[in-house]
Amino acid sequence: MSGLLDYVSGNSLLHRLNPLTKLLLAFGLCVSCFLSMNHLVILGIIGFTLILSALSGVLRRSVRIFVSLIKLSIVLFVAQIFFVREGEVLVRFPLNIYITDMGLSFSLLFVMRLIAATQPLALMLSVTRISDISNVLVRCCRIPYKYTFALTTAMRFIPIFSHEMTGIMEAQISRGVEFDTKNFFKKIRLLLPLCVPLLISSVRKIEGGAISAELRGFNLRSRLSGSKTYPFRPIDAVMLLLCAGIMAASVIL
Repeated sequence: MSGLLDYVSGNSLLHRLNPLTKLLLAFGLCVSCFLSMNHLVILGIIGFTLILSALSGVLRRSVRIFVSLIKLSIVLFVAQIFFVREGEVLVRFPLNIYITDMGLSFSLLFVMRLIAATQPLALMLSVTRISDISNVLVRCCRIPYKYTFALTTAMRFIPIFSHEMTGIMEAQISRGVEFDTKNFFKKIRLLLPLCVPLLISSVRKIEGGAISAELRGFNLRSRLSGSKTYPFRPIDAVMLLLCAGIMAASVIL
């Protein structure tokens, strides 16, 4: 999933929203997924997120994330469906293994929540600069800068580590290592030794980042150190009201 969390520049409606509004919108959609027990409501949240992605020009990226989540969800769905024993039996297998209507409903709800809760966060990261997220958390939410810096630094390192891993794998492929094998356990066995060079590279980057932050006066930064302001406009209020409506619908329906 290399590059799926990088910022995509643009001038869409979501790009122009206040970063705090985008954070609250993503958080509200995630919470709505867990408030609702209705499959159609959660499906509607997934569709709403895809519509926002299309309006923001990141639909292709959202579809890639959606397909990746579907692959993971299939594994979780199959693993989960056999653990719920309550309800009417729909299909019975040998060794006292069976699928119930409640198991099918719960497993489907479980994977739909996973997809619906992940997509808004990925969309928010795609249309918001990490620096804007950091500034708005410090200025508006009054979160200490040290904690905000730790959060945003972790988010910045996700694509960096992904690119590092891709480079290490390409170097190993050029040496004849078969990473394209379809054997899952063999692929895991080939990937495990790559964690050591990735860990060494990560520690070097973290140490370099810490030294750079100290040289730039990290400990002297306060809430008022940033010069950029984020006005709250009518469109922000409209989006927050829409988010509140979705949360209310998820509770009522």
